[in-house]
Amino acid sequence: MLTLFTNRFPDFQTAQGVPVRITRGHPRYKLTYTLQHQVPALAPAAAYFKEPEPAFTAAYRADLDKLGAPRIAELLNAVATATGDHRLVLLCFEDLSKPGLWCHRRVFADWWQERTGDAVRELGPRPTHEQIPLM
Repeated sequence: MLTLFTNRFPDFQTAQGVPVRITRGHPRYKLTYTLQHQVPALAPAAAYFKEPEPAFTAAYRADLDKLGAPRIAELLNAVATATGDHRLVLLCFEDLSKPGLWCHRRVFADWWQERTGDAVRELGPRPTHEQIPLM
């Protein structure tokens, strides 16, 4: 059985599970861990990045639907089998602690939960709300 999480590259910690790249490109900065696994099928098409969030999300979800949850599970299970760890952390670049930011890893997480019933928890920092000064 798979246990999926999401995070961003610099916030991943090895105790969280197996890091899995789901981006088109590699991080261009030094990581504190070895990144050996990737699932290119979960990376959005380059053209989608020029689209506003609703169009991006619709196109990416359509791609996921074409691939299907059973095939995606096969790809992810191959990583889990190769590593001997069912905890996979799907990684991309976006810092979701910044208000208003979104990314494909959370679009995938929502899609996966809808299709399989399995929640995919974000392990990285969440947005912080602005502090209201006390008078």
